[in-house]
Amino acid sequence: MTDLNELDAIETDLRDRLAARQQDLVRELEELIAIPTGMGHADGLDTTRAMLVERLQAIGATTSLEAGDPRPDWLLGGLSGQSPPTATCAHPGPGPKILLAGHIDTVHDPDSDFNSLSHEAEGISRGPGAADMKGGLLVMIAALETLAEVGVDVDWTVLFTSDEETGSFCSERHLSEAARKADVGLVIEPALPDGSLVVERMGSGQFNIEVTGRSAHVGREFERGISAVKTLSEVMLQILALADPENGRIVNIGPIEGGQATNAVPDHAACWGNVRFRDPESQAALAEAFDEIERSWREDAAGIPLPEDHLPRVEIRRTFNRPAKPMTPDVERLAHAARRAAGALGQDLPFAKTGGVCDGNVLQSAGLPVIDTLGVRGGNLHREDEFVEIGSLHERAALMAILIKRIASGAEVVSG
Repeated sequence: MTDLNELDAIETDLRDRLAARQQDLVRELEELIAIPTGMGHADGLDTTRAMLVERLQAIGATTSLEAGDPRPDWLLGGLSGQSPPTATCAHPGPGPKILLAGHIDTVHDPDSDFNSLSHEAEGISRGPGAADMKGGLLVMIAALETLAEVGVDVDWTVLFTSDEETGSFCSERHLSEAARKADVGLVIEPALPDGSLVVERMGSGQFNIEVTGRSAHVGREFERGISAVKTLSEVMLQILALADPENGRIVNIGPIEGGQATNAVPDHAACWGNVRFRDPESQAALAEAFDEIERSWREDAAGIPLPEDHLPRVEIRRTFNRPAKPMTPDVERLAHAARRAAGALGQDLPFAKTGGVCDGNVLQSAGLPVIDTLGVRGGNLHREDEFVEIGSLHERAALMAILIKRIASGAEVVSG
């Protein structure tokens, strides 16, 4: 019987080949980071996607490029009307169907001076997207290339999404469709700062409150005005009162806008916010509460709808598009498989929970068991001092390769 706490000959070969590639991985990371992919930078996204797809095609993948779906137009920030595509690279083979997913976008300003990978003492390298997740993209590709080199045949599909940092609205449908065709999901988000593997995530949603009032001159006709800012403040307090962090419900509002001048009653005000929820019950309760608050402003005391031209008018828009990602029995089996592979490599792999969300939430909500922090070790994500522990490139690539090899061979049974 195979001892999964030890490396076999093929796994030892995988580890050694990836260790020998470390300098190439560093050079490749420098090249990736030099291409800006933040804030919907279309040229950089297209260039990066083409580079990565070409490498997977070289080891036998076939590729399709699917148009992205439009984002809700009320969301803040985002892609300036763009709907970037999702690339799917498929490699048929024996055994379980393994879905790997990674995003090529970052949050970093393409025009920022923080635009290259700089190397520091003690194995720290800083650059935009170094950890989140250009380092992870290389971990995944190097693992698949090395498996191909040693002749391990695997049925894998890779999804490259381009809008994870802005909510995965353009790629959500493609993620869900791919998840329903797969048996196991592996996502290359960076590990937590201590190297932990995330096994449970909260869910997340976005909302917008918009209020229409009536403008009036403050000095001459104040009593004729209907302040949208005043009404928005009242609605915001109702929404914020829904927060219950101890029971897994988080509600945050910001930014806020309203009014153009201090001597005019504002006729428009709006805010945007984010919610987090621990489980489907918390998600449903928040959704129902949002709807009830909106109804309370759009109906009279008897529950009769007010006329459309009634002021103030309150509209609440919401989308809870990233459901919570709980620790299911299949996820637990998959996590322990990763831990055994890490242990065989002499690596620690603690388990952890987080309030952060990622594409793993979407994949698991479609029924796929997923672990989603198999990327590099690093930190200071989304900041201009983001870093990667550069030695983790080959270490995590070895972990990825050995885990995939074990799942593909049936040595690890990761689903019930």
